[in-house]
Amino acid sequence: MPAARLIAQAEAAGARLPALLVAADRVAATVAQGVHGRRRVGVGDTFWQYRPFVEGDAQSRIDWRRSARSDRLYVRDMEWEAAQTVCLWRDASPSMQWRSGKALPEKRERAELLALALAALLFRAGEQVRAVGLPRVFSGRGGLGSLAAALPVSSEGLPEPRRVPAHSQVVLFGDFLAPLADISACLEAFGALPVRLHLVQVLDPAELSLPYEGRVRFIGLEQEGEALIPRVSGIRAEYANALDAQLAGLRSLCAGAGFSVSLHRTDHAPETALLALFMALDAGARRR
Repeated sequence: MPAARLIAQAEAAGARLPALLVAADRVAATVAQGVHGRRRVGVGDTFWQYRPFVEGDAQSRIDWRRSARSDRLYVRDMEWEAAQTVCLWRDASPSMQWRSGKALPEKRERAELLALALAALLFRAGEQVRAVGLPRVFSGRGGLGSLAAALPVSSEGLPEPRRVPAHSQVVLFGDFLAPLADISACLEAFGALPVRLHLVQVLDPAELSLPYEGRVRFIGLEQEGEALIPRVSGIRAEYANALDAQLAGLRSLCAGAGFSVSLHRTDHAPETALLALFMALDAGARRR
């Protein structure tokens, strides 16, 4: 991606950040009224790993004996801390920057809102949050703004399970319209780790119904080219079959791996999706 375009996207993301944080906190507050806080296990003494000290870690967590053997500072992670961590990822690829009408949010905007609202809800429950692929752990009242600023401005493809602690829970937000073979490879990579995975598929209502009529030109947002359809109604049944196959394939892949998946439409209230997701995380923590 050209540097000028990346800078422009970063500036646009920064400009909408305050409003996004307010909206996320409002959604979290609404959902918090209807759920009980997650019960946390006590501090355990089972060692999990050493990891490099990063900004935001308390100095009291530094393992000075391990750090003395290196030129870096190291933190001693305990297994209970990993189990209380939720790792988030939201698709920031160009295909997510689309909406079928001005009254609807872009898919990326809704995915960001759900991710940050979930983080705000988890912070209220005393949980820790990571962004998949980033080293820093976010928590507490100031964690939401820092997490929002740390989310990548753009992305390509599906995530890799980098910097994902063992025994954590992972939530991926995206449209998941990629080829099922690619999604399967992604799920297999996460499935090789001792984590619980939750997928939230965010789709525009027009993607579910193809409501257009007459002659329509469709332009791909990720360099797929263009397609001029003389009569959209003539392909609606074929499109519906292809979409059903994609959704059914995604559900089958998740079920086979023991992961959960839910569908959220951008014309529906975010609170409903957030409540269902929070309860799924709570159920996952209790089963563990």
